[in-house]
Amino acid sequence: MTARAADRARYDRATAHLDAPVAIVDLEAFDANADDLLRRAGGKPIRIASKSVRCRALLERALTRDGFAGLMSFTLAESLWLARSGFEDVLLAYPSADRARYAELTADPKLAAAVTVMIDDPAQLDLIDAARGGGREVVRVCLELDTSLKMLGGRVRVGARRSPLHSPAQVADLARAVARRPGFEVVGIMAYEGHVAGVGDALAGRPLRSRAVRLMQAAARRELAERRAAVVRAVRAVVPGLEFVNGGGTGSVQHTAAEEAVTEIAAGSGLYVPRLFDNYTSFRGRPAALFAQPVVRRPGVGVVTVLGGGYPASGAAGRDRLPMPYLPEGLRYDPQEGAGEVQTPLLGTPADDLLIGDKVWFRHAKAGELCERFDALHLVEGDAVTATVPTYRGEGHAFL
Repeated sequence: MTARAADRARYDRATAHLDAPVAIVDLEAFDANADDLLRRAGGKPIRIASKSVRCRALLERALTRDGFAGLMSFTLAESLWLARSGFEDVLLAYPSADRARYAELTADPKLAAAVTVMIDDPAQLDLIDAARGGGREVVRVCLELDTSLKMLGGRVRVGARRSPLHSPAQVADLARAVARRPGFEVVGIMAYEGHVAGVGDALAGRPLRSRAVRLMQAAARRELAERRAAVVRAVRAVVPGLEFVNGGGTGSVQHTAAEEAVTEIAAGSGLYVPRLFDNYTSFRGRPAALFAQPVVRRPGVGVVTVLGGGYPASGAAGRDRLPMPYLPEGLRYDPQEGAGEVQTPLLGTPADDLLIGDKVWFRHAKAGELCERFDALHLVEGDAVTATVPTYRGEGHAFL
């Protein structure tokens, strides 16, 4: 029996009492992935990206391990909810225009102490001030650096379109603008190199593209390490008490941690290891989060149909955004139908051994987005479900 077949047998036994659709997290794999992230971080603390987990119980589980410290949230509403839930260090990774929540933040000393907001433009400070409604608490601010690699005089750009702040002078100018403004304090810098951390460099069947990605990423790492260090020096000249410099992501943990200027690493997807993280030369994780759909039809030889399953991930549309039929091994989508909203045909010889009611296990393309489809995660240890915990959705929250 292969390791994957053994996992399927365990998951089927563990969830035999549960009807599909159902989602699980294999705790042995989750913990092993957490240990691997810590190993790659080389002693620098890891701030957990909550959008990649979207389950308070599992955020808490990871934070109990030495080396994980703080959360990186994705909306202001989520940030306040997490802070009220007892998380004491929450960095909002994206600028917000949520005026009502800014009014709450600036009126509550405990929230203001726990939550740091992201800015890259003085206009965002104007919005916060206009939303205060009498709240006088000092707002903790993090400045975001654009990490994109620009070549040929800027005519070629590689990287996400995020912050407009690219040079040390631009970031330092914004730090000075914040320092001059009552009610705000610069405490950190964030620089997420998504074109390194979030792009696989070992694409199956595409050796030339894989080599091109590796060359691009090596150039991007060199350029960013030099520029990020210069940015930190420029900002520290304005804000000597800067608390943190955040960088990285699951796919670049060890590279970013090697930079002296970086004080902490961001990571989250590496705890679940969704399918988009199969294509990396720098690390190998264990799939920890899976979901199962039930077989509801057997249309013919080599074909079964499962209920639903059309759970595409965000990003540029493509086959790599679809969930992967994972267990039993060897199933594939019908190219005429793909993953459907209500039903999904699956092809392959393993289909002939599946009966009505059997489970087919899938891996989502991205990490936390799986939790937008399920109210609960069943935590598996060995061949038993030992706990069931709510996702954000199960707690009644859909933050974005």
